[in-house]
Amino acid sequence: MLVIAMDGPSGSGKSSVSKGVARALGLRYLDTGAMYRAVTWWMLRQGVPVDDPAAVAARAGEPVLSVGTDPDAPTISVDDTDVARPIRTDEVTGAVSAVAAVPEVRRRLVALQQQIIGAGGIVVEGRDIGTVVAPDAAVKIYLTASAEARAQRRSKELTGASVAATQADLARRDHHDSTRKVDPLARAADAVEVDTTSLTLPEVITEVVRIAKGADADDAAREAVYGEERP
Repeated sequence: MLVIAMDGPSGSGKSSVSKGVARALGLRYLDTGAMYRAVTWWMLRQGVPVDDPAAVAARAGEPVLSVGTDPDAPTISVDDTDVARPIRTDEVTGAVSAVAAVPEVRRRLVALQQQIIGAGGIVVEGRDIGTVVAPDAAVKIYLTASAEARAQRRSKELTGASVAATQADLARRDHHDSTRKVDPLARAADAVEVDTTSLTLPEVITEVVRIAKGADADDAAREAVYGEERP
């Protein structure tokens, strides 16, 4: 079954594009960023100092996550509590990069992500999908956009946030995510880069679907000729 790895920085359009592609191709959808946000929310609720890697690591195995992969209604809960809305608060947004950088957190969530991906037929979005989580994915996409475009998109999602403040926050997160020691944000060597700056959402979805169908057809042809098993 087809696995599509969708990577890119914040504001590049990963979530909207990934859901649209999943719907178009009849695939499941997984937002790995939401999983890191869920663990961050749990740490904050438990009073764990999120700027202390040792404290976060010590409790990384405690929260129990449940993730739904329907692109029309993705769900996420922690210890049976629906956290789809609270994980999008400014408090969680400001803390998630620090929590996501803790190796014990990443190891646990990557293992869970790979378990979900193992059932096949899925679009997975994040920052290290093509390089770490699903390096054998048949299709790898790296979405990008200008800093200005990304800030404008993200500020529309945040109540009362100026474009300038949002752009500064995105720059901070980009630096943190791309320079962390464990599983940094990076484009896989074999990923197709799609610049979404001047494209509409439907145009980006159409382009990714085109790429995915081409790759899937190539894989099917290879398997028919050589008997190779592809992910």
